[in-house]
Amino acid sequence: MLEKSSFKNQLENLTDSPEDHTYLLAVSGGVDSMVLAYLFHVLGLRFQIAHINYKLRGKDSDLDQKTVEDFCENNEIPLHIYEVSEKDKKPKNSIQLWARELRYRFFGEICRKENLEFLVTAHHLNDQLETFIINLSKASGIKGLSGIPANDNNILRPLLYFSKEDIYQFAKQNRIEFREDLSNQKNDYLRNKIRNEIVPKLLEVNDHFLENFKKSSSYLNQARDFIEGQIQETEKKLSVFNPYHKILSKEKLEQESDFVKFEILKRYGFDQEEEIPKIFKAETGSSFFSTDYQLMVDRDELIFIRKNEENKTRDEIILIKNFDFSENRTNINLKDAIEDIDEINKSFEWDFDADKLRFPLRLRRQQDGDVFFPSGFSGKKKVSKFFRDEKLSILAKQKTWILADSNNTVLGIVPFRQDRRYAKDEKTKNILKIFNEK
Repeated sequence: MLEKSSFKNQLENLTDSPEDHTYLLAVSGGVDSMVLAYLFHVLGLRFQIAHINYKLRGKDSDLDQKTVEDFCENNEIPLHIYEVSEKDKKPKNSIQLWARELRYRFFGEICRKENLEFLVTAHHLNDQLETFIINLSKASGIKGLSGIPANDNNILRPLLYFSKEDIYQFAKQNRIEFREDLSNQKNDYLRNKIRNEIVPKLLEVNDHFLENFKKSSSYLNQARDFIEGQIQETEKKLSVFNPYHKILSKEKLEQESDFVKFEILKRYGFDQEEEIPKIFKAETGSSFFSTDYQLMVDRDELIFIRKNEENKTRDEIILIKNFDFSENRTNINLKDAIEDIDEINKSFEWDFDADKLRFPLRLRRQQDGDVFFPSGFSGKKKVSKFFRDEKLSILAKQKTWILADSNNTVLGIVPFRQDRRYAKDEKTKNILKIFNEK
């Protein structure tokens, strides 16, 4: 039963000392959100309210807005209103997805601007049941069946364990004004169809159906938390240490069950079950892409690179623009020249005949067709062949610097081999020393 005390208990379960925090309440004018706003007000919490007028229901949308405005004005609560206009480019299809993206963007902006800690929504137990049924039809796994989280990424849902009937009764007892959205009675959306046709029949089957569902939902959440903990431990055991990217042992992951494979790869956005076998059958050098990650297959490793990290490392660094021949000798310590020197963890020392070089010299990444004459060997070698002989991983290749002159000639592969044609010899007068201190 929804009461002031039971609501406060739920809020305390979601965040310690609710009175010490600040909140933004998403209020539509419907009974759920108006009860939410009333409870926050009578509990004396520090909060503001946000309302979006989607202009989808004509006069009714404006009356919803006025209901929220009147409540905030009467109780001196800060209010933020967004009225949808032509610039928002309302689509003909996928209205619900468009509206969701719009409101969460608006809520996020307010929280940042007003320095509010939590967004609070009025989702309740009936919403949870509807979500469960929707996700059950999608074969969404235990996480989907666990439904709407009560506390997720600073979004709180303290009404989640109270039924719609509880909320209506509380509104009636406390004479809370609210608006009914008559569009919810239409069955033009899947959720409305479930709400209006399926849920009532389930409630007819058993008077305690919702209460029992609440217990089952709690068990599912506990099971989900346990499984996620086990998945995290398994992933740790499969991880290969690398300071830059997430790398998993392909061989060890392949030995795990299909469920574990799916749950781990899903963390990086690879949630299409039919794609998973392709990842393990793919040849070295193959790449797969999710919304946020690139997955690279490299021999016995799976490398996950965040897309926004792909271009963080510079592809070219000017090492020295000119050589001062009046000094006869110049020393360049790469530790001082390259900010991301951690990529080069090997000591080396190269002496060049400065008169043979074409300045400026630069560090760049490998390019197709690169060849050089490695010191200690006869003849020339393709840089790509050198990488293969050194058994460098794909990731290591991408992070290896090539020292080149103004003609794009390869002078060395840092930190492995110098090109012998430009090395210091007995006739050298002017020396350029390039070295790295580990």
